[in-house]
Amino acid sequence: MDDDAMDLNERAAAGRDIELEMASMFGGREPTHEMAQVLDMLQSLHGKPIPDLDASEARRQPTPMDAVRKLLEVRDENADPQEVGSIDNRRIDGPAGDIDIRIYKPASALEGKTLPVALYVHGGGWVIADIDSYDRSARAICTSAHCIVVSTEYRHGPEHRFPAAHDDVYAAYKWTLENAAALNGDPALVAVVGESAGGNMAANVCIRARDEGIQQPVYQVIVYPVAGYDFDTASYREMTQAIPLNTAMMRWFFDNYLNSAADGESPVVTLDDADLSGLPPVTIVSAELDPLRSEGEALARQFQSAGVATEQRTYNGVTHEFFGMGDVLQEAEDAVLFAANGLLRAFGTA
Repeated sequence: MDDDAMDLNERAAAGRDIELEMASMFGGREPTHEMAQVLDMLQSLHGKPIPDLDASEARRQPTPMDAVRKLLEVRDENADPQEVGSIDNRRIDGPAGDIDIRIYKPASALEGKTLPVALYVHGGGWVIADIDSYDRSARAICTSAHCIVVSTEYRHGPEHRFPAAHDDVYAAYKWTLENAAALNGDPALVAVVGESAGGNMAANVCIRARDEGIQQPVYQVIVYPVAGYDFDTASYREMTQAIPLNTAMMRWFFDNYLNSAADGESPVVTLDDADLSGLPPVTIVSAELDPLRSEGEALARQFQSAGVATEQRTYNGVTHEFFGMGDVLQEAEDAVLFAANGLLRAFGTA
């Protein structure tokens, strides 16, 4: 047994109530026991505080998914990601160079069936993370919604500032529309899914497609989105010490992607100020222990006010980044199924 496994077992044997111990990080709100174990493992990986780093070093820090893999390993459980039918890495043309994409197909695609398609946009505050970091989320959507998933990369700040990432994601959406049939997908059934900063960009794909008069996604899934530039919301005030995301980190992300505060106050970032009318139905997933909780819940109300069919759930006791943790969190499995049900209805396969 390695030292990490011994430490985990010793803490369990000692009856260490890590979720209660961690409540101070979340404004007195307690994580679930399983969430606390992931966070405890993340802390054991000794990452440095993101706001103290430059972007290059920040990208080398351990991630929540690293903690999930390590937790599975010390439990002697399978740490491999969920299997899909096939995976294909490609490069496509973007507005300022090549964009890396990864195409996931469920096993049913190998039987020659024409399937719906979802463009998946990862998070990372427009600065860190990549399609590898969010591989488990893309796989989960592929298998649960029985669709082809095109997971797209995009340019990161501070090397490429606003709106570079947004432009790349929109280009990936147009590529997906144009190439869906060649992937054995249905070009009439293309949806968009995004997490965190990716959730913001997924919503903006819908807005821009509407405004430019091209085919909109048939559905949008927005997971704990960046939807505002107001650091005085209830959840921002509560989550100043939270992990894996807190208020100071969000300020750092904005500082490294936006050109100025005016970008943050634009309707591209502050989606509450965007025209949301005429957009496709939406599912919004929020996490209780997340500085972005308040703006995600507010965005759901804005969609409803604009006449958009909206479903929203806040999952208690879990943090930002929980969505891809289905191997260790029941809440993640539930959230993926909640998102998949909306997609399946839109695809006509529910």
